[in-house]
Amino acid sequence: MYAGVVNYELKPGKKYEATRIWKDSFLPVAQKQGGFKGALWLVAPDMDKAIGIELWEIDLAASSFDSSGVFQQLATKFQAVLTGPPVREEYQATVQYEATAKV
Repeated sequence: MYAGVVNYELKPGKKYEATRIWKDSFLPVAQKQGGFKGALWLVAPDMDKAIGIELWEIDLAASSFDSSGVFQQLATKFQAVLTGPPVREEYQATVQYEATAKV
């Protein structure tokens, strides 16, 4: 599994709007990309920061999301709520763990 990790520096008071943009604009487009497995949106409670994590089946899917220009197009939707451009990095999952409920 591979992940695209994006750091967002938010303008003060823009957490709700950034969350709405990610949910309504970013996520639907990402879901249509080949190899997409899921995503997380994390917001720092005491800071004006957020992290978006996209999960991808293979490295080619993760890197093509960026190199194809799709990510850059989506990033422009955040311009009004960010202090600067979002920074995206790619990672490979080397250990994966899923907790199971114990009865």
